[in-house]
Amino acid sequence: MTTPQASSDASPSKIFNLDVEEGEKDVHEGVEGVQVVVDYAKRAQWLRAAVLGANDGLLSTASLMMGVGAVKKDVKTMILAGIAGLVGGACSMAIGEFVSVYSQYDIEFAQMKREGNTSQKDKLPNPYQAAVASAIAFAIGAMVPLLGAAFIEDYKVRLGVVVAVVTLALMVFGGVGAVLGKAPLVKSSLRVLIGGWLAMALTFGLTKLVGSIGVTH
Repeated sequence: MTTPQASSDASPSKIFNLDVEEGEKDVHEGVEGVQVVVDYAKRAQWLRAAVLGANDGLLSTASLMMGVGAVKKDVKTMILAGIAGLVGGACSMAIGEFVSVYSQYDIEFAQMKREGNTSQKDKLPNPYQAAVASAIAFAIGAMVPLLGAAFIEDYKVRLGVVVAVVTLALMVFGGVGAVLGKAPLVKSSLRVLIGGWLAMALTFGLTKLVGSIGVTH
């Protein structure tokens, strides 16, 4: 039979271990020696969402610019296409994230009301913050190909620079996403990079094909 002293010694240890393993938490010494538990799981989720949003903005805007660049060689048209992609994509991401997170909020808040406890309402996901974060992340990613092409007049050099800066950014975003997702770094980065190259190549090639058969005239 377990004595009260043994039970009190074992219980906190077990609870603490479960918290650390399941919640991916860390413990630091706080004020006056009080231990403060820092939860990195939620932070990682936000960072991962931001990286994915930026990667989406980077790739979709770069592909759009490459597609337009396949039939229109002037820099103004290419930049305008990129800006349209940035604004439209950021708005789309924001609205989609807002609707998705608001649905989650409604479900979780309804469950709280059924249980008669709404004291934790402030800890529910904020749809407004999620929408703004998604739009900003998308816009940051979309700025990479825009800045790469903005100051280059020569058509072939411009396309090469866009591919180069997007390649570098895809490797960075892929690496960060792999670290946050605890996936193999090289394999994940290459997967993102090859996928990005494929998306740009298909957009460029198919748009050029459509332009060559006179559909755009």
